[in-house]
Amino acid sequence: MFKELDKHMHQPLRLKIMSLLVSLESAEFNFLLEKTKATKGNLSIQLKKLKEVGYIQIDKQFRNNYPLTTCKITPKGIDAFEAYVEAISGYLKREE
Repeated sequence: MFKELDKHMHQPLRLKIMSLLVSLESAEFNFLLEKTKATKGNLSIQLKKLKEVGYIQIDKQFRNNYPLTTCKITPKGIDAFEAYVEAISGYLKREE
């Protein structure tokens, strides 16, 4: 009856990150920090976990001698997000 929820997605901060990235081409670390209201350390950890499972790609470079980290959702991440939304929708539907 209920579909299994993706354990990599079913964590509040990771779900916020994926929800933001699914509608953007890419996002800078500071943008994600501001929108999620996470701490730098926690955001870094959750981004690393999403990267390890292949849901996001992280690019680190420099802009005006300052580090710049950008994140982008991968095709695998889009598929996982869509599957998660479908699965969680099943929990919210009432049986008639």
